[in-house]
Amino acid sequence: MSFKTLLAYQKGFDLAMEIFHSAKSSPKIEMFGLTSQIIRSSRSVCSNISEGYRKRQYEKHFKSKMSDANSENSETQLWLEFALACAYIEKNKYNELMNKSQEVGKLINYMMNNPSKFGL
Repeated sequence: MSFKTLLAYQKGFDLAMEIFHSAKSSPKIEMFGLTSQIIRSSRSVCSNISEGYRKRQYEKHFKSKMSDANSENSETQLWLEFALACAYIEKNKYNELMNKSQEVGKLINYMMNNPSKFGL
């Protein structure tokens, strides 16, 4: 079984790609600030899920990586707040992305709280 079959990974990947495409319209002044940070944190969610899944035979490692994924997801939400406050995204886009991020967070929490369902 592959980490790519995990719903949290799939939804996290889709969200990261949507954020990437949305960030393309950010002003150049944010290229090394908000833009790079939100892209990095959203991608890191998927990275941590994939790393944790590969070492799922070690419950503590699995939970630690899911916790890291959850932290990166929270960081992504923070950068979405900044993007909205700076008027880089519209309120409806912010709500859409935030809802997707919250869904990813719920899936990650489920994985953290139920490691035995993921091959441990």
